[in-house]
Amino acid sequence: MILIADSGSTKCDWFLYELKSNKVVIRLRTEGINPSVLKKKHINDILKNSKELTNYKNIIEAVFFFGAGCNNIKGDKKVKDVFNSFFPVLSRIVIKEDLMLAVLSASQTPSVVCILGTGSNCCFFNGKTIEQKVKSMGYVLMDEGSGNHLGKQVLRSYYHKELPEDLKFSLEKEFNLNSDKVLSKLYGSKMPNKYLAKYARFLFENIEHPYAKNIITFCISEFIEKQLLKYESELKEVPLYFIGSVGYHARGIIKEELGKRNINLPKKFIRRPLTAFIQSIKEDELFLKKLE
Repeated sequence: MILIADSGSTKCDWFLYELKSNKVVIRLRTEGINPSVLKKKHINDILKNSKELTNYKNIIEAVFFFGAGCNNIKGDKKVKDVFNSFFPVLSRIVIKEDLMLAVLSASQTPSVVCILGTGSNCCFFNGKTIEQKVKSMGYVLMDEGSGNHLGKQVLRSYYHKELPEDLKFSLEKEFNLNSDKVLSKLYGSKMPNKYLAKYARFLFENIEHPYAKNIITFCISEFIEKQLLKYESELKEVPLYFIGSVGYHARGIIKEELGKRNINLPKKFIRRPLTAFIQSIKEDELFLKKLE
């Protein structure tokens, strides 16, 4: 029995997969596991608090974990230490950054892949390795077009008193916008990026409103200009994919903004990369063996 996980900062999707029958035994979701912001105890608590992971932990022989914050030795080791402790019969652990899952869910051949979820990222996959022209520096400095970028723009507009009255009313109805409460979440919580990303949903719920659409368009344009256009030459030769919930929900605006810049439209928008990854396992029995 193997366990495959796709983790962002907000949530982690898990698939328990039986290789013999070639089928998914169970799917579940936990809090996101990002080793760059969480301590070992917190990660262990997330595993322990999952009834399903606790019930199956004694028969899980391999874990394939793709996660935000796993693109460095320290993050890799932290996750491996916790997993080795929690799953007693593990014989194999593969830890990869979430970008690799996005790439493999889209294609195993050369392509340009964009992630737009809680955070954002962009890369060129040459068929073997990932090449990044812009190093991701997280939600404080970058993450253009991401959920937390969208959320930040909503709050900025609200506190600058720029939101139209109808949107302001709806926002206040849905969220506690007491300034002390918001400041506490932004500067006192462990995962402010996760908190900010909650406001992205509000924009998509109101996407028909011109002001909401303008915010989304601004953030998507920032992503294209700051990230995607760094791969202008590659985009002329290989297909483009967008991965993640923000990319999926903003697909109409993404197409509009790419069209304005004469960039070929994405071959596919993938909302849940893990589902596409599982399909690759079903179609190619050697797929997992290729992962080091």
